[in-house]
Amino acid sequence: MTERRSLLGGSVFEEQIGYARAVIDGDWVHVSGTTGFDYATMAISDDVVEQAEQCLRTIGAALSEAGCAFADVVRVRYLLPERADFEPCWPVLRRTFGEVRPAATMLVCGLADPRMKIEIEVTARRRPV
Repeated sequence: MTERRSLLGGSVFEEQIGYARAVIDGDWVHVSGTTGFDYATMAISDDVVEQAEQCLRTIGAALSEAGCAFADVVRVRYLLPERADFEPCWPVLRRTFGEVRPAATMLVCGLADPRMKIEIEVTARRRPV
């Protein structure tokens, strides 16, 4: 039987909406779309680059809890309400994914809260120890 386990990150949204920060399914780790909220304080910056950095901190913590790292990411999706906000984030994203080179998609779409300027979702594959 394949291991399937949900990891909770402490966001009030997980309980209110009914989802997990990440799901481990066998070797695969699916990290939910993650916004720039600092879920410990429920604060969010007005700056898209700071939001991207916070997204990656939250995602990094979920990956670590799942037993993997950014080096294991095979797919990343970026969702932004404003196309022009994507390019300022590139240096932050390059620092994280530049060596990894996961498959990537950027979509322009509405997000759940008008304060949200970026949402990032990743899929990783855990490597055998």
